[in-house]
Amino acid sequence: MNENENPAVNTESNAESCADASAAADAAKEGCCCERKKIRTPEEHRALLNRLSRIEGQLRGIRSMIENDAYCMDIMIQVSAAHAALSSFSCILLSDHLRTCVADDLKNGGTEKVEELIAVFQRYMK
Repeated sequence: MNENENPAVNTESNAESCADASAAADAAKEGCCCERKKIRTPEEHRALLNRLSRIEGQLRGIRSMIENDAYCMDIMIQVSAAHAALSSFSCILLSDHLRTCVADDLKNGGTEKVEELIAVFQRYMK
């Protein structure tokens, strides 16, 4: 799978997982996010984990470059690549969240997911 492709989304199973997550939202507001879950298809799960493995490999490579006294700009190029990979990973998560959790919440007349998303964006902007 091309790393720029977004895996197919199963909106029915994601709608159920988002509904379950909404039921646990009160616990999350108190600081415990461990009850909120997002059920992903095996393809989505595998694609996300593969991306994270590549990012981990990039970070290990950067560490190795530091340990081996690599030239600063060579390290910066690798940092830039790792940053881009992490940004791409975030975009995939955000796209999936908007298509499933947020869309389902809005269809059901809720705004909780939109407010949650706004709060996350505010943290990113700091």
